[in-house]
Amino acid sequence: MSSEADLIARCRKGDAQAWDELFDRHYAATARFIFQLSSDFNREDAEEICQETFLSVIKNLHAFHGASQLQTWIFRIASNKARDFREKQRAAKRGGGQTPLSLQSENSETGLTLELPGSDDAPDAALMRTEQAQEVGFALEKLGQPCQDILHLRYFADLSYEEISRDLELNQKTVSSRLSKCLDQLEEVLKSVGEKTGSSRLT
Repeated sequence: MSSEADLIARCRKGDAQAWDELFDRHYAATARFIFQLSSDFNREDAEEICQETFLSVIKNLHAFHGASQLQTWIFRIASNKARDFREKQRAAKRGGGQTPLSLQSENSETGLTLELPGSDDAPDAALMRTEQAQEVGFALEKLGQPCQDILHLRYFADLSYEEISRDLELNQKTVSSRLSKCLDQLEEVLKSVGEKTGSSRLT
């Protein structure tokens, strides 16, 4: 398997096999990441956002300079695409319907279809239990940034403190402190959500 730097270099030269390898390495993980970003997303939504994400990766790989890991960069693109999608989704609910994509449909640019693993394989499994996933999704949306970003990177993208530090341009002590505070805030929001739904606190 190619090193990340070699893989990126080959992709920039237009090596089709290298692009296939990049998709194989990162597409499924990105799909899982997107699927957990909002309690409103279904699998068709995640598919559409994931395909938009990788179209952006194809167009903008030249702008990736290695300040973070490639997967971190892809996840940041995915977060932005997901945010845009939510805004369009809300606008569509106000002004008209939206046609979902088929889970089996192929993207015309990448030829890929989405294959989402079960929840047991999700990178945030240590943070969430299955029955709490929806409540956590609602709570994260209420928190907003920067808590949303740091919690996504730590528990959804499964990044280390060092990787988060590079990605957010913070020192590791700040990352640790902010993460602790954001978890406390998430706990409080979840208590409120749990009181309304009958669910318990985050464990």
